[in-house]
Amino acid sequence: MGLRLSKESREVEISTYTTLRSRPVRPGTELSAKRTFDVVVASAILLFTAPLILAVAIIVRLQDGAPALFRQSRLGKDGVPFKCYKLRSMVADADIRLQELLAADPEARREWADTQKLTHDPRITPFGHFLRKSSIDELPQLINVIRGDMSLVGPRPIVESEVSKYGDNFKDYCAVRPGLTGLWQVRGRSDTTYETRVEMDVEYVREHSFLSDLKILFLTVPAVFNSRGAR
Repeated sequence: MGLRLSKESREVEISTYTTLRSRPVRPGTELSAKRTFDVVVASAILLFTAPLILAVAIIVRLQDGAPALFRQSRLGKDGVPFKCYKLRSMVADADIRLQELLAADPEARREWADTQKLTHDPRITPFGHFLRKSSIDELPQLINVIRGDMSLVGPRPIVESEVSKYGDNFKDYCAVRPGLTGLWQVRGRSDTTYETRVEMDVEYVREHSFLSDLKILFLTVPAVFNSRGAR
């Protein structure tokens, strides 16, 4: 039986994709070890960064009085939706501003359709630019890792509107938990095309191992500090 969502169109699309599998299921011991590693490391990092997250949340709240924690529906393993947590880096009415911009600016509309990103995004606050450059805005996703929605390493979690960009490769995306970091983050982030991002996700899903996950985690540190491709 496919995944049942509130909207019939979503139910059909996600159900079709999640009946497919791109690779044999990994041994239970390997999956269990990865999950244990995720929980232990994510818990340690969350404990260490909790004061920073709290301080940033207070600053974000003081900017405009809106909630500091941003929650958005993303697709996880097997296409199951979950609430992904981030520290808010945008204005409170970001969705409205985006629609107004896309309606008025054909160039921005093309860029958004191609990459789901904007080079000059008017929704991002000045402090939000810093949060994104430093990746501090994504620290609350450690909670998602501990909850089991995400893994430390994996494909970047996507929203439902991005499913069509994966085509048949969406079955690869659904084979693993999305990650806090991954190949996309250490190979240029938004400096890459969406097509390249999909290729990276497929490469990760089909070839990843515990050692490759460790390598990606270590490469994430310099990637965060040099802010390459961060928007």
